[in-house]
Amino acid sequence: MYTLDNLKNTSRPAKSRKRVGRGIGSKHGKTSGRGEKGAGSRAGAKMRYGKEGGNMPLFMKLPIRGFSNERFRKQLDVVNLEQLNEVFNDGDTVDIETLKSRGFISGQTHGVKLLGNGELTKKLIIRVQAMSDSVREKLRRAKIDFEITKKPITK
Repeated sequence: MYTLDNLKNTSRPAKSRKRVGRGIGSKHGKTSGRGEKGAGSRAGAKMRYGKEGGNMPLFMKLPIRGFSNERFRKQLDVVNLEQLNEVFNDGDTVDIETLKSRGFISGQTHGVKLLGNGELTKKLIIRVQAMSDSVREKLRRAKIDFEITKKPITK
């Protein structure tokens, strides 16, 4: 148990900063810790990471390896529940065509993902390519029909 008589200061004292260029007796005298000659000893010297002093840097010698699927990723357009609630009426069908006609999507799309921001109070028929788990739960609680479709790209 800690009491006032057995408390200890366990924090480290602040380290004093390195004072360079203050003469021979300062531990960092004459060349101020920069060594003798070369680019690093000059004023304004900034070394890029990986520089090897005349040699080709290592990162330029190494081959580019691997493969990324990022180029082939299919970006989905995003729509929130509160947006559907504002624009659609009871009994409407929500799919790519109706979303395009209402101005949610313009141009080419790989599909629509429904996100769960807001509440849906209207009974809609929903056909989208993806939806978040929170949307699934909200739609099941509201007993609203939904379908996940794999429809090709529209133009």
